[in-house]
Formats: sequence, structure tokens, C-alpha cells
Amino acid sequence: MSIKRKLIMPTPEEDAAINRGIAADPDTYELSTEEFKQLKNRGGRPRLDTPKVAVTIRYDKTVIDAFKADGPGWQTRMNEALKKVVARKHV
Repeated sequence: MSIKRKLIMPTPEEDAAINRGIAADPDTYELSTEEFKQLKNRGGRPRLDTPKVAVTIRYDKTVIDAFKADGPGWQTRMNEALKKVVARKHV
């Protein structure tokens, strides 16, 4: 079930008040253009030795429902179940 959320942007007055609060905060420091350029791009997650591959596939509803019934992480559990089947075939 997907919940759609509406993003509510601040009004110009609210945005100005937010910016005044940031400017008044003694713990806030705005980087200069030169300092900003020196920041390192961390590049996100480290690459996996064996990355997963995105595919589009169709399964019977009963199969998907069975995995989803155990809650979040159903795709990981399905992947683990399929890996076990593949491992048995190659033993």
C-alpha cells in the first residue's frame, strides 16, 4: 500500500523566517564558495563485488502474497529462497 504525501512548500514569509533563524544560530556556518569546492564527493555506497541486477518479472499473486505476508524484507527473502534453489541445482 502506497501513501501519497503532499509536499507543502513554505511561503516566502515562512522561508524568510527560517533563513533568519539559521543566520541567528551561533552553531551555523555557511561555507564560502572556495570551501564548498574543496568538499569531497563521497560517491554514495561502496560498490558491491556482486551487484544485484534490476529485472522486470511476473510471479503468481499467491507467491508474492506468501512472501509479503511475513512483512518488510520480502524481496530479500525471495532472493534468498531463489539462491537456495540455484545452489541445490549446482551441487
